[in-house]
Amino acid sequence: FTTLLYTIKFEGLYYTPHSNTMSTVAEPPANPPEPATPADQQQQQEPQSTWKSVVWRFVMMYFMISVIPSFFRGKAPAGTAPNGGPGVPGQASNMWPTGTEFELFVYSSPYKEFSLTTSSLICHFHDLKVGEWYDGADSNGQRTFQTELTATPELQNNGSLYLHMVAAKEGALIDPLLPDYKPRDVVKLSKLWTRFKKRKLESTTNLLTGETKNKIEGAEDGEIISYWHPNITLSILDDQRVWPVGQQIPPPFDKFIEIDMEVMQYHPILYINDYWELTSDLIAVNDTLDVLPLTIVYSPISIFYFQMYEAQKMQKQWNSMLGVSEASDEENDIIKRTMLETNPYILAVTIVVSLVHTVFEFLAFKNDIQFWKSRKSLEGLSIRTIIFSIFTQLIVVLYVLDNDTNMMVAISVCIGLVIEAWKITKVMDITVDWSNPIFGPIPRVSVQDKSSYAESPTKQYDNLAFKYLSWVLVPLLIGYAVYSLLYEEHKGWYSWTLSMCYGYLLMFGFIMMTPQLFINYKMKSVAHLPWRMLTYKALNTFIDDLFAFVIKMPTLYRIGCFRDDIIFFIYLYQRWAYREDPNRVNEFGTCGAHPEGIPEDADVTGEGTVIVGNENDVNPKPVEEKKND
Repeated sequence: FTTLLYTIKFEGLYYTPHSNTMSTVAEPPANPPEPATPADQQQQQEPQSTWKSVVWRFVMMYFMISVIPSFFRGKAPAGTAPNGGPGVPGQASNMWPTGTEFELFVYSSPYKEFSLTTSSLICHFHDLKVGEWYDGADSNGQRTFQTELTATPELQNNGSLYLHMVAAKEGALIDPLLPDYKPRDVVKLSKLWTRFKKRKLESTTNLLTGETKNKIEGAEDGEIISYWHPNITLSILDDQRVWPVGQQIPPPFDKFIEIDMEVMQYHPILYINDYWELTSDLIAVNDTLDVLPLTIVYSPISIFYFQMYEAQKMQKQWNSMLGVSEASDEENDIIKRTMLETNPYILAVTIVVSLVHTVFEFLAFKNDIQFWKSRKSLEGLSIRTIIFSIFTQLIVVLYVLDNDTNMMVAISVCIGLVIEAWKITKVMDITVDWSNPIFGPIPRVSVQDKSSYAESPTKQYDNLAFKYLSWVLVPLLIGYAVYSLLYEEHKGWYSWTLSMCYGYLLMFGFIMMTPQLFINYKMKSVAHLPWRMLTYKALNTFIDDLFAFVIKMPTLYRIGCFRDDIIFFIYLYQRWAYREDPNRVNEFGTCGAHPEGIPEDADVTGEGTVIVGNENDVNPKPVEEKKND
């Protein structure tokens, strides 16, 4: 991964706004066009899911590039013809060897078939060479041309516009009607550059006033309109291998290789590199748009990157055939923009760390289940926090399902809800009375605290902590609900309830971890905590901090990622402050100095320290009173 990202950076494929490449966007027109996607969409889904998608894509690319072609290779592997000339009998070589001088023309036309009489010349690159990696003003092999096309009335009314690319050897004729025209000296490629997509309007409104900020006059949801992308990158693949004639060419080359049987050679591949095109850069073509900005970039491409980009398209086809849900355009944009704007070394570290995050997430689930499965006593644990966690996890699940979030995130939060619900059976006594139903076949269910919790000071501390906590949380909840209702837009009252609760939990949910801190303080002990599970979750929290700097997100959300760190550091301080004391009684009624049990003649101080009585005691306390102490 490090080598791949390093080459992306230093071989001209790590795009920046000033590198004359695909991410370069021409100056916007005087009348700002309608954006292609709704702005200010919430980006509050799990950031690590984005990097899990990145890792999965690299795995699929390796599979497409390395594994699948092996099934199509014949007995005679492809070789390399010397100087790009004819290969051995029965094999075809490239018509354009490395170093061949050629020109590149770009035309626009409303017609699918290319013709000089119906096409307009946009751009002409000359003095190009096949496999020249140090061409251009920046010596990176790239040529750039920026222009603006006139938006005709036909285009403004969902018309079509094709771009015709013609690569020809230096001095060769490109008009097929001329008698000296040589088709082996010319490579043509056509592409419909206007995109037709359904308009997706935000269905959110202010529930009090009924108004919306995203309202567009005359626009209808689901209406098919045309879009224009302001960037195009063209490449000639420098591939000098020879391919066996009569045998299956492995993908993805089988879609591009055209062998001329007369000369036993194939045409070079003229390729449109659209991988780095962002959906957010699409411009809606309408009657307010007078000009269409266009940046044309020529850049050579290697076999490795050609296979990598084509593997992405093959992955989409495989996902479609297998019924696997595909990432949305917004998610693809997040991945691409992150790769464009992030240092390659940080990018490599983040990809590796995302794998570690998945392992830690699994280990946290595993140890959490093991802890509660083997727990006998609930002394020292905040049961109210566990009950409240079910409510918070349910809100998260409903919010995720209501907003069509990534499937990996939905599965993760659903597993968390199941675990939280299972914990209730371990911390509460639940009985089901079928003989005394509530209504019809619905049985009567009774829930009671376990004796180890109800008969210990833990319940008193827990109630006291939530009492103090309610003084803070209730006013914050009311204030946030009023703010959300007045200033934010929602799809309906159900969505408002979910988004309000989810936003509230996102901002103030970390406060719900404080009752356990209060119980630890009162008991002067942390031995009852599931430290393995807390450690794994803390490590994942630190990983989330890394994602907060890498992935583009609101500043407040980035700051919010550090709140859990503060709670964990307080846990660590309590572990240091209430460290092991062999004479202190723990929540299980034992101590290190007396593992077999506290002697009957021993005194237990208010701090929990055991003091063994001596013979000089004039008025020793009764045994029962010592136990009560």
